[in-house]
Amino acid sequence: MSAGRVITIDGPSGSGKGTIAARVAAKLGWDLLDSGALYRLVGLSATWKGVDFDDHQRLAELARHLETRFTSDKVLLEEKEVTKEIRTEKAGNYASLVGAVPEVREALLARQREFSRARGLVADGRDMGTIVFPDAGVKIFLTASAQERARRRYNQLKEKGFPANLRSLVDEIRARDERDANRAVAPLKPADDAVVLDSTKMSIDEVTAEVMARVRVAWPDLGA
Repeated sequence: MSAGRVITIDGPSGSGKGTIAARVAAKLGWDLLDSGALYRLVGLSATWKGVDFDDHQRLAELARHLETRFTSDKVLLEEKEVTKEIRTEKAGNYASLVGAVPEVREALLARQREFSRARGLVADGRDMGTIVFPDAGVKIFLTASAQERARRRYNQLKEKGFPANLRSLVDEIRARDERDANRAVAPLKPADDAVVLDSTKMSIDEVTAEVMARVRVAWPDLGA
């Protein structure tokens, strides 16, 4: 397919990129790639197998042979459902750690590109617009203040029945931001041609509308 039929939505943890990507994909009837889930799964697999996060070669091997399946409502790792487990803060920290490993990123690169489909793809992550789909037709970099992102995450965790501490979440988010922005390979940053949206004071509907406006400009034929 043409790379132009790809929308990338990148941003730091808690910026709302996953929610917005899912909404946009649903509106367009396009496929969705949650790239962060792949990194979380690699990290989770490493803990299951006792692989140290400093052992880059073994982490890359796990990434190359990751046994995972995505269904409409479930995520399975080695045929065990981990839908809720990969959404915890612990799994998010695993993803940040393995995402800093160049060999892991290289192992997952081709796998992520394989998600591209003829009807179109909405991909969310941290390097979708800069590395994975550099020729995407629409690139969004979604951000928000650390305090606001921690508040959103706190509410999400409480709603799902997970324990959460707001102050700890702020500290974790700031630490993850620093690690993601300063890693040697594919650091977290907007693509040169990305639209940067600060969602700190925006609702989900407002952000979705902004993204869809960019889609209509890029592809008037869609009638989106």
